[in-house]
Amino acid sequence: GRIHALVSKPSDRDGPFPTVFDIHGGPTAQDTDSFVPSAAAWIDHGFAVVRVNYRGSTGYGSQWRDAIEGRVGLTELEDIKAVRDWAVESGVADPSKLVLTGGSWGGFLTLLGIGTQPNDWTVAVAAVPVADYVAAYEDEMEGLQAFDRSLFGGSPDEVPERYEESSPITYVEQVKAPVLILAGENDPRCPIRQINNYLDRLAERSHQHDVYRYDAGHGSLVVEERIKQMEAEISFARKHLGMITD
Repeated sequence: GRIHALVSKPSDRDGPFPTVFDIHGGPTAQDTDSFVPSAAAWIDHGFAVVRVNYRGSTGYGSQWRDAIEGRVGLTELEDIKAVRDWAVESGVADPSKLVLTGGSWGGFLTLLGIGTQPNDWTVAVAAVPVADYVAAYEDEMEGLQAFDRSLFGGSPDEVPERYEESSPITYVEQVKAPVLILAGENDPRCPIRQINNYLDRLAERSHQHDVYRYDAGHGSLVVEERIKQMEAEISFARKHLGMITD
């Protein structure tokens, strides 16, 4: 069926634009047609922003919300890629300057996307992501373990092939895009060990990446810290897209 996406563009020029696909977390959440400070920040720096309410999002009925079960992450990325291809074909997005980004579940989809769709994305920015799903399951809160079992149809011991298929670390050797990962040192939802596992694998292959660590949990509520993180995200993207030289 049709996929609902929200597109925001700079008003002072025509496309195609360097484009940010800002993927919401959850997955049981949705992007709405309302003001979003992070989207406004990207637009102020010359980017178009596309937000996709992929299968798994709320607001479109239970069948749409539950469609990711058993094929976690990969189903959502089919929808995100369909919108990505539309954005390129319609002249909104510059295919050589595509940023895939998101936080939490959106960070998970970002890392999984650059591994399973390496030729479709130019830069990746993943905040507090699931990067190694088995290690994340081992360390995460009990309630999230139950949620994962409902999505995958069991635990990693019961359905190991499903966790392997949906884990970003499985595809780390295929990643081409430069990667920035933002990580909370005390995150109970997307624990730090599994992020470090992924970073170690990037380092082993000398892949271009950076990490922004902060002393908090699953995101920060401190305004100054959030501004610093937004600056790091935009600067990383602009640098690796050749929009700044420093």
